[in-house]
Amino acid sequence: MRQISFSRPSSLLADSAVLILIGAFIYSLTIFGHQWEASFNPTSQISTSMGSLVVYTAFSALRGLIAYLISLTFTICIGYWAAKSAKAERIILPFLDIMQSIPVLGFLPGLVLGLVAIFPKTNVGLELASILMIFTGQVWNMTFAFYSSLKSVPTDLKESATVMKLSWSQRLKYLELPFSAMNLTWNSVMSMAGGWFFLTVCEAFTLGNQTYRLPGLGAYMAVAIETGEGQAIVAGILAMAFVILTYDIILWRPALVWAHRFRLEDNQNQKLEEPLIQLLIKRSSVMRVTKVLQYFLNKNRTRLSKRIQAPAREMRQFKLWAILGHPLKYLRYPMYLVVISMIGYLAVNLLRVLSVLSLMEWLEILRDTAFTFGRVVVAVVIGTLWATPAAIWIAQSPRRLQIMQPIVQLMASFPAPMLYPLAIAVFLYFKFDFEFGSMLLMLLGVQWYILFNVLAGALRIPSELQMSMNLMNSSKWQQWRYLYIPSVLPALVTGWVTAAGGAWNASIVAELVVYKGQVLKAQGLGALISQAAEHGNFAKLAACLTVMVIFVVILNRTFWSKMYKVAQVRFRMDL
Repeated sequence: MRQISFSRPSSLLADSAVLILIGAFIYSLTIFGHQWEASFNPTSQISTSMGSLVVYTAFSALRGLIAYLISLTFTICIGYWAAKSAKAERIILPFLDIMQSIPVLGFLPGLVLGLVAIFPKTNVGLELASILMIFTGQVWNMTFAFYSSLKSVPTDLKESATVMKLSWSQRLKYLELPFSAMNLTWNSVMSMAGGWFFLTVCEAFTLGNQTYRLPGLGAYMAVAIETGEGQAIVAGILAMAFVILTYDIILWRPALVWAHRFRLEDNQNQKLEEPLIQLLIKRSSVMRVTKVLQYFLNKNRTRLSKRIQAPAREMRQFKLWAILGHPLKYLRYPMYLVVISMIGYLAVNLLRVLSVLSLMEWLEILRDTAFTFGRVVVAVVIGTLWATPAAIWIAQSPRRLQIMQPIVQLMASFPAPMLYPLAIAVFLYFKFDFEFGSMLLMLLGVQWYILFNVLAGALRIPSELQMSMNLMNSSKWQQWRYLYIPSVLPALVTGWVTAAGGAWNASIVAELVVYKGQVLKAQGLGALISQAAEHGNFAKLAACLTVMVIFVVILNRTFWSKMYKVAQVRFRMDL
């Protein structure tokens, strides 16, 4: 039996840091719980004082964390299902395409009005709506990345798992999750950034004549930008940077070090520096209480396992599916009928809503869709040209990765709309045309999807392949052509798909911006959606969202699906 060891010297600094973190987390949960229980107040007064900013920052940080936990659960369940079932794949991938192409404002009316109707007396409905809107900004990138990783598992590893007769759960635990760990972790960082991107929209928005504001950092920045308070804007930017760095230290650094253990190579000589939070936990005597709990758990593990296994054996003998499976087999047809009826009902109501629009309004929507599509293409191309070589260059050196990872993560995680005032000030100073400037605003957010996906793909390249290319005296051009680009192409395609979807979503905040009372508008579908939501024109909002969904789904089902197949078949990392 392993004995408890307390030989490691404790540190007063480590104890203080751990206690502060635990206390801050408990205090944040307490005041956040009171916010949920408070009486329904859709128009909370947002104060721009420094004291209020601390509370608002804690609220937004917790909303982002809750949304990420929901996103991670959704990703593992739905991504695994799509990768393992051909029938599910034919339904799930179009569903993900549709959901990814719907902007946050598309989910906003239904979520807010529906949840407020369910919880009319407290803030629970508004809080849930805000969290779910942040969730829609996070989850699609993660799900596509996890699905792509599962489809790219090398054939040799699959055959080894088959020879070892691993069950589906053992395959997931020992092969598929470790193989996808690098890609999933980096895309989790990017997805958290996607949630922050729409933070101002998720916490401060207008539906018709009703303004909704939730106490949070996004609402704080929205008020500061509207009123043009420079000091409040700077304070909000610093608070957002603090949240991002805190998450980096506590969550993402340890996660990336953990994911680095699963690189696809035999000899891993590259080791990352131990995360700061791990060092604090090791040096803190406060956290050693977990060793005591672990000791008693190990001591009683055998006894507990026997108590658990006996009922489990009895449950296996009682085959519930043998009793219920036969009747359920025939219930699926009524279930199909119910689903088809619901879809038909929604389609009929949608057509009824869309029928009030004139031909000129439809032509306006199609014309503005073409403008937004052009900006999306240019933004993705520019992002690819700089992000792909930058990501490969960073991945080639552990030292570069250690230095650049927090910098890139901070830049990617920072909500681009919070930087819009600075960018717009530059545009106004140099008299840039906002038709072009809106594309640059769009680029501020979408370029990171490409960088993080390519970086995750480049980190999976075995060092043996790099050494083999060096032994053959290959030139830099040959290495890029025959090693780096083919190796990262599956991840790059995922980056393109998610970046394009992110660009369409970003259009709603990039094509219509209010700065110091001045409205800057670029012609495009995003501006139309923002105006329709603000004025409560739900018919035009539904039409814009329908056109965007149809356009994006057709593009994904034709061009991007072919790119996926080419990347997964011709450029697999088979051993």
